[in-house]
Amino acid sequence: MTITRLHSNPRLSGAVTFGDLVFLSGQVPGDARDASGQTREVLAKIDTLLVEAGSDKDHLLSATIYLKNITEDFAAMNEVWSAWLSPGQAPSRTTVQAELARPQVLVEITVIAARV
Repeated sequence: MTITRLHSNPRLSGAVTFGDLVFLSGQVPGDARDASGQTREVLAKIDTLLVEAGSDKDHLLSATIYLKNITEDFAAMNEVWSAWLSPGQAPSRTTVQAELARPQVLVEITVIAARV
């Protein structure tokens, strides 16, 4: 089987496909300042990468969500996440608090999906 890497640089690829699987790197927000806005931005990036890789959010298998402050931002992130998911299509999911790459990043999400 062929491994295909999308949006690669020397350190990482934005997405990697292998067989019927799509692996996305952790996606971070653009300019939004709160957890709701950052979650919306990250999910939009995920939508774009999944389509480019031959999948979509309805084929998510697993998600890992990293929050800078789980106490302050979990509810806001979860509200946006739940609204984004199609009914009955929730993947397995882990949400953890983590020190993220830049101080202004509150939300980072990585997913694995099946190709359609």
